[in-house]
Amino acid sequence: MKNASHNRVAISAAHDVTSAALSGSDHAGRWKGLLFQAALLCCVFAAIATLLMVIVWAWVTGSSRLDLNLLTQMPSGLRTSLGESGMQSAIFGTLWVMAGLIVTVVPLGVSAAIYLEEFADKSTWYVRLIEVNIQNLAAVPSIVFGILGMAFIMRGPLSLGSVVYTGSLTLALLVLPTVIVTAREAVRAVPVSIRQASMGLGATKWRTIWHQVLPPAIPGIITGTILALSRAIGEAAPLIMIGTATFVLQNPSSFVDGRFTVLPVQIYYWSSQANHDFHVLAAAGIIVLLAMLLAMNSLAIWLRIRLSRTY
Repeated sequence: MKNASHNRVAISAAHDVTSAALSGSDHAGRWKGLLFQAALLCCVFAAIATLLMVIVWAWVTGSSRLDLNLLTQMPSGLRTSLGESGMQSAIFGTLWVMAGLIVTVVPLGVSAAIYLEEFADKSTWYVRLIEVNIQNLAAVPSIVFGILGMAFIMRGPLSLGSVVYTGSLTLALLVLPTVIVTAREAVRAVPVSIRQASMGLGATKWRTIWHQVLPPAIPGIITGTILALSRAIGEAAPLIMIGTATFVLQNPSSFVDGRFTVLPVQIYYWSSQANHDFHVLAAAGIIVLLAMLLAMNSLAIWLRIRLSRTY
């Protein structure tokens, strides 16, 4: 009894010391905590202020060109026609590239996530090597993926040339690590008890994954995938590296035929021109691109809420 009482006193004292250290109850700890919170708030406000400045500048500069001509007309290089110039080829090119990216990166990313989370032996050296490479690739600059796309997809083994699917594959290299990581987290979030109950009733591992694990994980997988696509849709550097055109007068007809352009590359071309009218078009293009990003993020939120209620 005496030892038990001493243990309770020691545990209580350790709890009080730990709580005091974590809560910063002493004077120095309290000030350090307040300074840290203030630094975090300053960083958040600086990021939001920068974003708002870009949005306000784009709206003030390009709102005069937000009309149907911007969406329905092809781009023009003539100064006398800039008032009626549009970005139809860039919009359709962006949609084609995103479609090719979706049909490529979703099966690869989700399949890799399921294998690494459900089937792979995490004690083996090659699985650990794969996981380390996935984590490292998520932080690689986008221009590096553009160089890889130019060397191995546009030229090299595949030699597809500067076509739509080359852009899709290059962007797939860019966002594949993100899709794998988010899909793994979604699969991992499914309780182990669901797997055990399904296999305890005689279901095979594959049927358990297909019917019991994947349905609850779908909201997280879709959200992570759309957020990854939102990053890809704003990338210009990788697509410039694979020879994406800056001036195209026709919409893409297939994934592997003809020249194409996308909104980020079109905006980059317009912003690099000396004429102020091109800068107005670039600002209007930024607004259109932001609208597409907001639409994709809104779709992700809606799908997550809807599917979360289902499962």
